[in-house]
Amino acid sequence: MQITMFAAIDIGSYEVGMKIFELSSKAGMKQIDFIRHRIELGKDAYVLEKIGCDLTDKLCNVLMDFVEIMKSYQVDAYRACATSAVREAKNTIMLLDQIRLRTGLKVEVLSNSEQRFLRYKSIAYRVKNFDKIIQTSTAILDVGGGSTQFSLYDKDTLIATQNIRMGSLRIREKLAGLSKYTTNIQALVEELVNSDISNLYSQYVRDYTIKNIIAVGDYLNYMQSDSGDYITREKFLSSFENVFRLTTDEIAAKLLIPEEEASLLIPSLIIYKRIIEETGAEFIWTPGVKLSDGIAYDYAENNKIIKVMHNFEHDIIASAQNIGKRYMNNKEHTKMLEELSLKIFDSTVKIHGMGERERLLLQIAVILHDCGKYISLSAAAECSYNIIMATEIIGLSHLERQIIANAVKFNTTEFVYYDALAGKIDKASYILLEKLTAILRVSNALDRSHRQKFKNVKVVLKDKELIIMVDTVDNIVLEKGLFGEKAEFFEEVFSIKPVIKQNKKC
Repeated sequence: MQITMFAAIDIGSYEVGMKIFELSSKAGMKQIDFIRHRIELGKDAYVLEKIGCDLTDKLCNVLMDFVEIMKSYQVDAYRACATSAVREAKNTIMLLDQIRLRTGLKVEVLSNSEQRFLRYKSIAYRVKNFDKIIQTSTAILDVGGGSTQFSLYDKDTLIATQNIRMGSLRIREKLAGLSKYTTNIQALVEELVNSDISNLYSQYVRDYTIKNIIAVGDYLNYMQSDSGDYITREKFLSSFENVFRLTTDEIAAKLLIPEEEASLLIPSLIIYKRIIEETGAEFIWTPGVKLSDGIAYDYAENNKIIKVMHNFEHDIIASAQNIGKRYMNNKEHTKMLEELSLKIFDSTVKIHGMGERERLLLQIAVILHDCGKYISLSAAAECSYNIIMATEIIGLSHLERQIIANAVKFNTTEFVYYDALAGKIDKASYILLEKLTAILRVSNALDRSHRQKFKNVKVVLKDKELIIMVDTVDNIVLEKGLFGEKAEFFEEVFSIKPVIKQNKKC
């Protein structure tokens, strides 16, 4: 049995941790060691908007220790990820360069959607019967140091996901100067978060009766469940009330944690408490997972070491579909474009050289290609771009969202060459953007009337032509007339000429 030693490093807002795993097809993920150090990077990042020299030195020293520990375990592979504190600091590039030069580690800065997506992967791996639980309305509540993520599942489908910039460390720092005016910190925190939580409920949750909440965070470890899997709403809230009666010093003494850590407990618990109260959830599941678990799962999944526990690609598509629904996209037109675009993609794999991930990006671009029409019919392309860039799509990186947004924009506007975008995306991303835009343009031209005139579409690559055979008795003068312009760009990108062939006998 082949065993891979893997290290997952999580550079968080108030803690830097590393988990060592044994990964194998037989035993799955086996945690061997967990080392963590408290470094409040968010204290600098959220207040000063940069990470200072002292914290940079501390971070590099800790990471150097991690490197030595990895050597002692003879680690085969590692992945080091940083989250909101590093992501929001203005000196991120300098910090990453210092880490690389002083430790040899390459650190990846995750977007919020990538970070939460990895956490969800760890939840799916650790929570028994995850797919069964999310058949009924279930929320995943992930409270971090910088923000809180709320995601709603129903009938095994991701319905909505929203990020609130209210995390335990951010709240503590925001209210730090007010403690001299009041001793009732709980009331201040509740007043601060109530508006965001009420808006979240009214916009995304009120139409659903939430039965379960899967609660994730660093301050749930002391909670005792009734069955080993979940805890009832009443016991959960009762445990919180017991903590709220204590001072920070008393919390630290009772839970055997440092006082600085105890100061983050109250903001976290109040967020959990208010959302549980607002949703009326009956059962709270506390799997006790960390981002490092998700990092390890993602590596094992990508390298086909472990069995996939949940269809996460379906979650990404469902997230995009719900965004499209919010902006009232044309369902039939979008369905037709998906079919056309994916058939063209699959028929030209040898020509474009793209893989499954790029196919997913194309599908999302199709789903969202008309969302800007909800804002403006005359400036739909620009509005679509802005909507996509401003909307979180769970599981996608910022760069991937940028590629999708530009493909949607250039679907109906003049395509610009690399010099005009050089400061925004790299050359490899630009080439991908060209390819996705070319396919999207041709597909869109085939249903320009939004009437789905074509039936039984077949796409065949023959010599230097992409033959699109369609069955229809309708007049397709409009489609053929507008197709030529889009076909020219496709030919420019792929050196293949798309051609429509119509069969009227249907």
